Amino acid sequence: MANIDSGLNAWRRMTNHNRMMEFQRKASLPSGGPVELAFFGSSAFRITTPAGISIMLDPWRNYPMRSWDWYFRDFPVVEVDIGVSTHAHFDHDALHRLDASVLIDRLIGSYTFGDVKITGIADKHATDSSAAIYDFKRLIKEFEGIDIEPPNNPRSWDHCLIVVETGGLRIVDWGDNRHNPPDFVWDMLGDIDIALLPIDTSRHVMGWDHVEAIIERLRPKVIVPHHYYIWDVTQRQSTLQSAGPWVSERDGAVWLDSAIKTYTPGDVAELDRKVHYFGDHVAFDKESWRTDDDT
Repeated sequence: MANIDSGLNAWRRMTNHNRMMEFQRKASLPSGGPVELAFFGSSAFRITTPAGISIMLDPWRNYPMRSWDWYFRDFPVVEVDIGVSTHAHFDHDALHRLDASVLIDRLIGSYTFGDVKITGIADKHATDSSAAIYDFKRLIKEFEGIDIEPPNNPRSWDHCLIVVETGGLRIVDWGDNRHNPPDFVWDMLGDIDIALLPIDTSRHVMGWDHVEAIIERLRPKVIVPHHYYIWDVTQRQSTLQSAGPWVSERDGAVWLDSAIKTYTPGDVAELDRKVHYFGDHVAFDKESWRTDDDT
């Protein structure tokens, strides 16, 4: 018999989707207003639309075998309207930790609801480990016998770029996608206002030259680093490091003083590849998360 704790667990929640029914029945929703971006550590962001619809991107958990914990605990249970995962790696796919009405796993195509459109573009995970502090591609091949190089990689090394459109802004969640997708993928991405990019000093996902190649091709108005070490969220054995040194080298970079930032098209209209860095700030109570019983 399967373990009761395996698989999705929405059946155990005492909440419901009445809130989404309210959004659904409204003839119109606000067309303007600020878009809120909240950072939850690792690669997790919550986007809240002008109408108030919340989308959580890439919630994380520890490695399921529990032999290599990255985090002090699994992702806090968070109530949102929509949950999205870019790919099937433990640090991006903890959709079961969300109390959500809609779960979207590895979206290819489009989902539209209320004042948000979410588009998934199929591509591949980064596999160029030449700049990393260790050669993860070689380690996986030597010890697990798995060749992660596309196109015949296993499923967990597939990846979906996620574009969220709301409030007149286009936000791309790069996740762990490779830096050099085919031209048709770049064409599908189009103009991007805010790019959420994996950046840390260990070059775990990609080297800084790869990051620069993405920035130069996308030319977003705002760049937000993610997938980096936070001393009281991420454990040292993750091998991740801070993004601070990279941020310090960017002219005019902004070190944000909280885990939440709001944007409007007017706010970003004159910006050009401006870095906004959340640093160690996360949008949950870290002390309670580390000490409270799981919920």
